[in-house]
Amino acid sequence: MNVSVSARELARANVTAAIKDAARHRLAVDGAAKLSVRAVARDVGMVSSAVYRYFPTRDDLLTDLIVDAYNALADAMEHADATVPTDEVNLRWRAMCTGVRQWAKAHPHEYALIFGSPIPDYQAPENTIGPAARIPTALLAAVRHGWSIGAIHAAPDQPMPDRLRVQIAMVAEELASDLPLAILFRVAVAWTQLFGMVTFELFGQFAGTLEPADEFFDTTVATMTDFLGSS
Repeated sequence: MNVSVSARELARANVTAAIKDAARHRLAVDGAAKLSVRAVARDVGMVSSAVYRYFPTRDDLLTDLIVDAYNALADAMEHADATVPTDEVNLRWRAMCTGVRQWAKAHPHEYALIFGSPIPDYQAPENTIGPAARIPTALLAAVRHGWSIGAIHAAPDQPMPDRLRVQIAMVAEELASDLPLAILFRVAVAWTQLFGMVTFELFGQFAGTLEPADEFFDTTVATMTDFLGSS
């Protein structure tokens, strides 16, 4: 009995993986906004009604792809982080930033799925929040450790409009209550700058100017590391 159940589960897992692989191919060909269950079914040699037994709607399929992409990027960051000694906060931040760029360049369509234009008529459900949060959490872990051992220097009090200060305080309460607001603000700046830079490179905004972007990326990450107060 157990063997039979395991075989069915394995078969379902294999079909699910094949459907998602075909859907990722369709992301590259058609884009997320035009993802078609019918086209995915054709690519895996199934009728669309059979695919719906695995993913009841197109949005369910999109959600699985989004969760997979967030987790894959977070895995790449955490792996990069693990290659550096824990107390080397400066190197940990740089390693994770490089991990983001390398993953994005290797998986441009999955990166676009989670950091590109919003998909029309798609509302991400709550189960995407946890995987998405792994990315800033990984970066914050290095900063929090650096602060705890004195490897990150206290930033001067950051002048902020009242609304922004409330927003940063909410982030602190949720993710890093041990960090001063001024440092958390700088983390937010460095975090958004990282993904803005990767997005510019991936979507061709550096063409004819900062391309190839290797030196620009490395220099900017070093600048942001200094901005964070890491030594």
